[in-house]
Amino acid sequence: MTLLVLIGLTLLGLFLYTLFVAKRIELGMPPEGSFITIMGNRIHYVEQGSGPDTILLIHGLTGVVQNFGYGLIDELAKTHRVIAIDRPGSGYSVRPDSASASLTVQADVVAGVIDALHLGKPLLVGHSLGGAVSLATGLRHPDKVRGLALIAPLTHMPSHVSDAFAALTIRYNWLRKLVGWTLAVPLSIRKREQVLGVVFGPEQAPKDFPIRGGGLLGLRPSHFIAASRDLTALEEVLPQMQQRYDDLQLPIGILYGRDDRILDPQEQGQTLADRLDNVELTLIEGGHMLPITQPEACLTFIRARLQAIPAAA
Repeated sequence: MTLLVLIGLTLLGLFLYTLFVAKRIELGMPPEGSFITIMGNRIHYVEQGSGPDTILLIHGLTGVVQNFGYGLIDELAKTHRVIAIDRPGSGYSVRPDSASASLTVQADVVAGVIDALHLGKPLLVGHSLGGAVSLATGLRHPDKVRGLALIAPLTHMPSHVSDAFAALTIRYNWLRKLVGWTLAVPLSIRKREQVLGVVFGPEQAPKDFPIRGGGLLGLRPSHFIAASRDLTALEEVLPQMQQRYDDLQLPIGILYGRDDRILDPQEQGQTLADRLDNVELTLIEGGHMLPITQPEACLTFIRARLQAIPAAA
C-alpha cells in the first residue's frame, strides 16, 4: 500500500509539473495565426503575402510553423502568397483522438486546407515528415498541387529510427498519454542538449530556437502524443506509397544536407531521384534542420523550383 501511494504521488507530481510547464509555454507563446476546421481537425495556420504563386509550407515530426520563421515565410511573402500550417496535433492544431494519424488522412487534410483557403494549386514545401505528407498529397490529389519542393524529406521507411525519436515509438494510446503527461516533458528538458545535438548536428541549434523556432511548443503533452501517433502510423501507409511513386507526374525537387543525422540522404533522397526522371536532387553541406540553419539555401531552392515548374509542366 505504501508503495502504491508513493507511485501515485510521484505520478501526480509529474502530472502537475507537466501541466505547469505547458500552461506557462502557452501563455508566453500564444497562437500567431488563424484557425480552420478540416475533417474534424482544428488547423492552425499562418498566412502572409500575395502574388501569382502560392506556397504551402508543411513542417516535420515534432515541428511547428515557427520552424519556417528564420526568414522563409517573410522572404517568400514579399513576392508570393505563403501559408504555413501546424500539422494535425502539432503546434496549436488539434487532432481528435478518433482521427487517424496516417499519411493519407494528413494528405486529405492538406487538400482540405487548399480548398478551404482557395489556394489554387500551390507549391508544397515539405520538411522531413512534411515531405512524406507532401508526397502523399501529390499521389492522392495531383490536381490540387503544382509541384513539390522537399527539404530533407522522408520518402521511404527508414532502416532505423533515430535515437532522438526513440521515446516516440509507443504503440498503445493509453501508455502514450501516460508518458506524455508524466515523464515526457521533464525528460525532454533534461536531455534537450543531447537531442538537439542529434537533430541539428553537425550544425548548431540557434540559441533563440526555443522561442523563435517554436522549440518550447514541443514541451507539451499534446505535442508528444501527436508526434508519437505520427511516427507509429507511418508503417500503415508509407510502404504502399513507395510502390506508387511511379504514378507521380508532378515536378519534384529534393534538397538534402550531406551530413543529415536523422535521415539518410542516399536512402531517402538519391533512391527516389534514381527512380523518377521528374525528381531533381540537390545536396549541400549541412544537417537535417535546413529551414532553420540554412534558410538562404532553402530560399534559393524553393525559388528555383518555382521557376522550373512552368518549363517542367
